[in-house]
Amino acid sequence: MTNIPDAAAQPVFTTPAAAGFKLVVLQTDWGFPGTRNEYCRRTKEAGYDGIELWWPTTKEAQDELFAALKKYDLQVGFLCSGGGSSDFTKHATAFEAAVTAATGQQRQRPLYINCHSGKDFFTFEQNSQLIDMTVRISKATGIPVYHETHRSRMMFAAHIARKFIEAKPDLRLTLDISHWCNVHESLLQDQAETVAKALERTGHIHARIGHPEGPQVNDPRAPEWENTVKAHFAWWDEVARIKRAKGEVMTVLTEFGPADYMPTLPYTRQPVANQWDINVHMKNLLKARYGG
Repeated sequence: MTNIPDAAAQPVFTTPAAAGFKLVVLQTDWGFPGTRNEYCRRTKEAGYDGIELWWPTTKEAQDELFAALKKYDLQVGFLCSGGGSSDFTKHATAFEAAVTAATGQQRQRPLYINCHSGKDFFTFEQNSQLIDMTVRISKATGIPVYHETHRSRMMFAAHIARKFIEAKPDLRLTLDISHWCNVHESLLQDQAETVAKALERTGHIHARIGHPEGPQVNDPRAPEWENTVKAHFAWWDEVARIKRAKGEVMTVLTEFGPADYMPTLPYTRQPVANQWDINVHMKNLLKARYGG
């Protein structure tokens, strides 16, 4: 088995991108067992440009993070949410406080804020208020704020996200289309028009490979997932085409997760593949395909 399949690792664009285009690939801290310094060191050594992680709420955690970012010369994107409250008012208050803090800090300007926004059971009007709040903060700070296509959040399904896309012209997405594959139990062949609308609004990508029965294949290098991997790269190719034409920065997070996102063996919960190695494999594919 090769680490980088020849087809996926070939550049897909033959003409130069517009001025300003740049690919930035980030590593997740999800599941990393070591210290913040160890995580940043390994990320840098692996050839990443930066990291994405939840906005740290304590000064101690912020000091540790920003010191490591400076030490290893890494860029950063922050995750924010309204927490676990099912009460809309509490959720909205916590969410706005998190986005305000992450965009307002002066230590290092983030590339973007990625939002686990709203709830799938909040009303359209309630979730719309959250979008309006993030648009206001994004325009005030100049920092992009994206809403992730994530199960249990407001953008949990393609047809629901389409309603927000059509109603909110300033809405921008983090495309984690692996969730939609799972929700709709398909590779979305019957929702091509809706997917196209989402790709046009995509600001940031979570590069995990999902399938009709789950949000993460066990190992994207395995030959049985070839068609599924091709489907995801076709979606990401379109985002890259748009970004190249506009001369925009294209940020991508490699986000294969640990157990229980990663399938495990029964009784022992031993992961069937190495999460870190898979994410580095995805980084190599992305840089080979889009980096030029």
